[in-house]
Amino acid sequence: MQSVTDEIALNLDEHGVYRVGGTRVTLDSIVKAFQRGATPEEIVQDYSSLSLQDVYQAIGYYLKHSAELADYFDTRKRQEAEILASNAEQWSPKGLRDRLLARAAAK
Repeated sequence: MQSVTDEIALNLDEHGVYRVGGTRVTLDSIVKAFQRGATPEEIVQDYSSLSLQDVYQAIGYYLKHSAELADYFDTRKRQEAEILASNAEQWSPKGLRDRLLARAAAK
């Protein structure tokens, strides 16, 4: 039996985030879409910078290495929660009218 090896288009950037196919699309984005039930074809429609091959390979890599990637996804979820929490007040509708009026008055 002959073994076939193929290169997976996943790159770990300087921030420790996996990007797919030489694009800015994260592995997290593809996996979340896949878990919501999106097909690879639908994912490519949402992220036109990706090729269908890249999406299939990324999903396959995730399915094969999900245990190894568990810590990575936990870290990414924490980072996302921290970003949302730090921006919560800025995007909160509470006091929005007052902030907009103050901004308009400053001009």
